[in-house]
Amino acid sequence: MFRNNVYRWWNMLFFLAVLAVNYLAMSIPLGGMTTGQLSDKYHTPVTPAGYAFMIWTVIYLLLAGYIIYQFRRVTSKQDSVLAISFWFILSCIFNMAWVILWQYQYIRLSFVAMAALFISLAVIYMKTRYIYAPTPGETWLIRLPFSIYFGWICVATLVNLAVLLFHAGKGINLDPKTAGIILLSLGAIAAIALTFRPRDGVLPLVFVWAYAAIAVEQKESSSLSLTASILAFILLLYAFLIVLMRARERD
Repeated sequence: MFRNNVYRWWNMLFFLAVLAVNYLAMSIPLGGMTTGQLSDKYHTPVTPAGYAFMIWTVIYLLLAGYIIYQFRRVTSKQDSVLAISFWFILSCIFNMAWVILWQYQYIRLSFVAMAALFISLAVIYMKTRYIYAPTPGETWLIRLPFSIYFGWICVATLVNLAVLLFHAGKGINLDPKTAGIILLSLGAIAAIALTFRPRDGVLPLVFVWAYAAIAVEQKESSSLSLTASILAFILLLYAFLIVLMRARERD
């Protein structure tokens, strides 16, 4: 049954459900405030500028490409598709759970949902990065979507952790600048650690996008803005290095 990939229908339904929940979060909006308004309310030292969230459009378009790809007769039974189908459903569930909990301002529970989304996507990411001799379809419609998606959720997890520390903690007294610099540094280290072995130059570029937006948003704090800018530049150089390493290994 698994080999027949019955999950592809569930993948499509849960993906459509994710789109619907995200649409309702903005249009109604759920909980009475839009996601952007909540981001402003729970502002942190690592909150990016609003334009950074446009990446969700790219992510969902790429995921739509994955959904179409796994419906093709030739590709629906590929191991690369079958291996991630169940985990994709879980990621959709956790995505929706996070949106709903965040919209209704259950800060602690929303972080739990975000952590679960992070874990499910981490599993998918690792499975996609170790596809042996990927076809062009696997490269563009499986690897690329989940590299960008997982990369953004890595950053989102950092931001949600900051929200938890600064807006939901009791008796926690943290210097915002110091905490922000630590979180940004940990994120950059994680981006390198996750991508060096699989030679993925895409995921670090997501961090570059996010960190550049953080530098813009935190411009009133020179230390935070400078740290984000420097780390974005380092990760940009690292991404180019990965591309060069991959080219050299193919020769």
